[in-house]
Amino acid sequence: MEENSNFLFDIIESDLAEGRTERVHTRFPPEPNGYLHIGSAKAIYINYTAAKKYGGLFNLRYDDTNPSKEDDEYVVSIREDLEWLGAHPDAVFYGSDYFEKCYEFAVQLIRAGKAYVCDLSADEMREMRGTLTEPGIESPYRNRSVEENLALFERMKDGEFPDGYCTLRAKIDMASPNMNLRDPAIYRILHTSHHRQGNKWCIYPLYDFAHPIQDALEGITHSMCSIEFENHRPLYDWVVDNIGFEKKPHQYEFARLNVTNTVMSKRYLRQLVETGVVDGWDDPRMPTVSALRRRGYTPESIRRFCETIGVARRENVIDVALLEFSIREHLNRIAPRVMAVLDPVKLVIDNYPEGKTEMIRTENNPEDPEAGFREVPFSRELYIEREDFMEEAPKKFFRLRLGGEVRLKSAYIVRAESVVKDAEGRIVEIHCTYDPDSLSGSGSEASMRKVKGTLHWVSVPTALEAEVRLYDRLFNDEMPDGHRDHDFKEYLNPDSLKVLTGCKLEPSVARFTVGDRMQFHRLGYFCVDPDSTPEHMVFNRTVGLKDSWAKEVKKQS
Repeated sequence: MEENSNFLFDIIESDLAEGRTERVHTRFPPEPNGYLHIGSAKAIYINYTAAKKYGGLFNLRYDDTNPSKEDDEYVVSIREDLEWLGAHPDAVFYGSDYFEKCYEFAVQLIRAGKAYVCDLSADEMREMRGTLTEPGIESPYRNRSVEENLALFERMKDGEFPDGYCTLRAKIDMASPNMNLRDPAIYRILHTSHHRQGNKWCIYPLYDFAHPIQDALEGITHSMCSIEFENHRPLYDWVVDNIGFEKKPHQYEFARLNVTNTVMSKRYLRQLVETGVVDGWDDPRMPTVSALRRRGYTPESIRRFCETIGVARRENVIDVALLEFSIREHLNRIAPRVMAVLDPVKLVIDNYPEGKTEMIRTENNPEDPEAGFREVPFSRELYIEREDFMEEAPKKFFRLRLGGEVRLKSAYIVRAESVVKDAEGRIVEIHCTYDPDSLSGSGSEASMRKVKGTLHWVSVPTALEAEVRLYDRLFNDEMPDGHRDHDFKEYLNPDSLKVLTGCKLEPSVARFTVGDRMQFHRLGYFCVDPDSTPEHMVFNRTVGLKDSWAKEVKKQS
């Protein structure tokens, strides 16, 4: 992963220069309750590049302290996503690895008079918490003796109480201006099997208690997280200070990533999956890393995107067009070109010899001279895009029209002479003539002749048939979850997926396998979907050729 300077790196450099730390150790701590999304990729980018820039270490730690929502499926997908992004962890841990230590530290706090068992319900705790302008009310159980709290906490651990019967709370300050310090719960009862620990535990530490402990035990020096945890930092420090760790980690916050025309909340993403709006977490319309991979995005493009948006303290919303620009720019450099006709109509060259097939030499990627050339079969009958022909066309229509000429990509100049229509008046054949001396690259005078339009094509006898899925943005609204009185699903784009069958592709595409990326000449960038088989190839559109972001940037500059 590449690296840019930012305020977090400035902090790290200052810490190293002034001796506050001798090394750098970061982590990425996802909860395995869903798939990672593009916002997660930013957090990974920040933590991984920070560690590697300063010769440090990077941990993956699964925050699996809430067994009711977690699953091994998500554990596997998270690790796959990190590896695919190129963020190879130096060590992998689980929050559940530290359950024994968390319990010991909780007992330590109880013995020090800094934690107590509280019988208030969640609603009662909420009511007594106070407001931003009014202090909270102390729990009637706050002054239980150390002995009583130790006994009750052990009974909690032994499973004597039902879910929600009581909690262990930190004893801090019910009048604190920071609501997170008003005796927060640090342990709750949950009789649910854990994906790694089974039924060993029925009490689980809450995130704000477990996370700083995990950081400290792993030797994390810079705990970098998104800005919504800024108000939690005093509690993070309280836990670290009051447990008495010799080497203390420190938390730093950065702006989380918000992207237009999508949602980032795992809760909302889960809704889309569970209600069948999308076909799973890896549906190419989703903002998950696995979905972007399936759609044809490259790890390089995502890293470039993260580098471009930078690291800031203040939240902002990034236009999804910038993400599209990142992948378009990368694929333009690396993707081989092929010819594909998505809405085919037959073009017949009347003066081309029947039964003849010749091989046309064409470049694999004009942006990469080392990509070389390939040969594509050419014959009397071809497929072209239906929209590339009009019987009568407006003045600026530079494709094919009756009486008009175009060049067929890397091949000949043809002239449209007539059409054949079916009973409904739909064109089924376009009849042309060609100039045999106009072959591209032949050096003849006719080959040098300029015509305004160049069309892609596929030879009928050798065409491969495929399914093509045209993906677009999932939501029509830039901020679908930003409307207080409306459900975010009201803004779903009904045209986010169009499935085309009977598409015609040049025979060279048979060599592509799942995940391979290419440019369909004049149409956009595509990749082979996992649903594809040799008998039924399936291609996903990654992004179109139109570079709307670059045009917008040019306007503003």
